[in-house]
Amino acid sequence: MDFFERLESIIETRDSVLCIGLDPAFSAEEIAAKGKHACADQALERNVRIIEATADCVAAYKPNIAFYEALGDAGMAALRKTLDSIPKEIPIIIDAKRGDISSTAAAYAHALFGELHADAVTLNPYLGLDTLDPFLEWKGKGIFVLCRTSNPGAGFLQDIIIEGKPLYIEVAKRCAALQKKVGLVVAGNDLEALRKVRAVAPSQWFLSPGIGAQGGQADLAFAAGARDDGKGILVVAARSIADASDPAKAAVALRDAMRTARDTMLKQNKTENIQVAAPAAKAAQKAIADLKKAFVDALLSTGCFRLGEFTLKSGKKSPFYIDLRKLVSDPRAMKIAAQAYASLASECEYDRIAGIPAAGLPLATAASIEIGKPMIWPRMPVKEHGTGNRVEGEFRAGEHILLLDDLITTGASKIEAIDILRSEGLIVQDLVVLIERGAQGRQDMGSAGVNLRAFIHVKELFDVLLQNGTIDSRKYEQLMEYVAQE
Repeated sequence: MDFFERLESIIETRDSVLCIGLDPAFSAEEIAAKGKHACADQALERNVRIIEATADCVAAYKPNIAFYEALGDAGMAALRKTLDSIPKEIPIIIDAKRGDISSTAAAYAHALFGELHADAVTLNPYLGLDTLDPFLEWKGKGIFVLCRTSNPGAGFLQDIIIEGKPLYIEVAKRCAALQKKVGLVVAGNDLEALRKVRAVAPSQWFLSPGIGAQGGQADLAFAAGARDDGKGILVVAARSIADASDPAKAAVALRDAMRTARDTMLKQNKTENIQVAAPAAKAAQKAIADLKKAFVDALLSTGCFRLGEFTLKSGKKSPFYIDLRKLVSDPRAMKIAAQAYASLASECEYDRIAGIPAAGLPLATAASIEIGKPMIWPRMPVKEHGTGNRVEGEFRAGEHILLLDDLITTGASKIEAIDILRSEGLIVQDLVVLIERGAQGRQDMGSAGVNLRAFIHVKELFDVLLQNGTIDSRKYEQLMEYVAQE
């Protein structure tokens, strides 16, 4: 289970999106007067008191590592004891705001994940998104990337306009496009930013500090930043709970305020969804129908579909022939094909697209560009020279692969590709094709444990040809009868 799946599970179980900051701040004068050890002991006592009072109503704890580092070895010892005091089922997010080049970032990741056993950390993206990679390599761990921060001077860089929008929006968009899930730090005291970032990152998890002492209000932050499903945000409160005379009461009040905000939001969403569902469904159906018509027109204009008598690879005679390799010669037709694949892919969960050689490769490339997902491809036959790669392109074992080909009649070549990909530790559960002909291919994919998603069945193509007068009813019946026997 990855970090965000675990987070979602605990939020459902506890019915809380409250994250409590454990930030024992001491001024330089206090440290000088009391000594580091005394301050560290006081910090630990305070943290344990807060944890014991609030553990039943929180979704996560977030210690800021700077307050512990400022106390030297004694402070880090207090941090470790604090982490040990947190119930194992509650995620720990260490607020470190690290960000550096590869080897340094790898060392930071080991320090935070390997030594302190944090479940998630906050990171600074200023040096580039590649600096996130050493952290993303740790399985089961999560990261929250600084996007819009809660301090008064945040706008100095974050409000710089990039192509008509503030920089923090571009950060959100690029993080949302990453193949691996990352969360975003979005200020809970900036409701406008919460709404704007949610608009460009509809599924990301937000970590939202700035509640209480920094002017943010928990229920308003939740309402502005939550996803449509009432999740997707951890609202952080630190001093407003730590400094309260009764931390447990303060925590429960914040949790309940956000529950009320969630229930109100979900009720409003339900009403709005009922009002717009029917028109939206009709619009979606029309869009798909228009895309199918454009696709059929492209098949005919490019000569991809022809009537006559043809001998197939199997030796069988066919009254029609489909050759989608011709699509590559028409950029407009390729664009339509890519949009068709995108509509199919929207129903699937996957990390990469894998095109089946040879006809599927240019189509997979077009789909990869259209969708914004990386592509790989299996060597068929397996490469016997050079590196001997069975799969070309970057990938990691355990990733979900969306298999893509031009059409399907039987599953022979698909199963060969599936076997190669699975032998490399990749998970293949879905196949998308532009055209399905016959029934054997679907049966073969079912036996292989793969869901087949076809943009059109060849029967739909025949329907269009009959409607536009390309074929008469007699020819239509002949074609339908032939396909029924395939």
